[in-house]
Amino acid sequence: MRKSTLSFAVAAILALGACASPEVVVTVEIDVASPDGEGTVIRALDNLQVRLLPYDRDAIFDSVQAAYGTPEPEVPQELLDARDGVRVAQEEWQESERRWNTIRDTLVQITAAMEGYSRGESRYVALFREFQDFDGQLGSVERQMNRAFENFTSLQGGTIRQADSIRILQDNWADEAFADVDLIFVEKQRESGLPAAADTTDASGVARNFHVNAKLKPGQYWVTARYELTYTELYWNVPLTVEVGEPVQLRLTRDNAEERLKL
Repeated sequence: MRKSTLSFAVAAILALGACASPEVVVTVEIDVASPDGEGTVIRALDNLQVRLLPYDRDAIFDSVQAAYGTPEPEVPQELLDARDGVRVAQEEWQESERRWNTIRDTLVQITAAMEGYSRGESRYVALFREFQDFDGQLGSVERQMNRAFENFTSLQGGTIRQADSIRILQDNWADEAFADVDLIFVEKQRESGLPAAADTTDASGVARNFHVNAKLKPGQYWVTARYELTYTELYWNVPLTVEVGEPVQLRLTRDNAEERLKL
């Protein structure tokens, strides 16, 4: 190969590398209660939209809210206390339900084991007595489970009505306070000279196609996402510096999330 041809090839490769869109890989996973009721396990969050924005949306909201002057309607402390009561009641119901399921499964296993013995055998007699003990527990736990469920649904019904009233006030306030916020977002993106991008996490909780959905450029971004829990939501707004080279990787977990009340 001639020297001039080689130089041209090297220059072309370098130019291609300079124009390559940076890659960002975001993994979203949180710790949740273990299905067996002991400890926690890590759960990857699939089908979750993750956005890559060239501006800090929280800072913009804070600035607009400060300029608006009228504070956001607060959630009364009595409602917060009531929601805590609902959460505790739900946990009591779910715990009794788990206990009922465990006893029921145990009875099925004992019944299956008894089929391998005749009624006169000592092992059959021992299994039958064990069956009677668990059967008695099942009825007691079932009554406890039903009472806990009734208590939970009663408390929940009361808080839903209160939460709806507060949410309407907050929504009306937000419609007025943040009426022009989308225009500010557009202007902030224009000033940054950087694109916005979005992707959805796959079955393993990974979003990696930001550079496919938009031609990313090196610069300062913020990674935002939301995940709803029973009474709260996890919200992420994490700064990220994007550079050309190896994919920039970020993990979103409970540790770098803000847990916010959900009405």
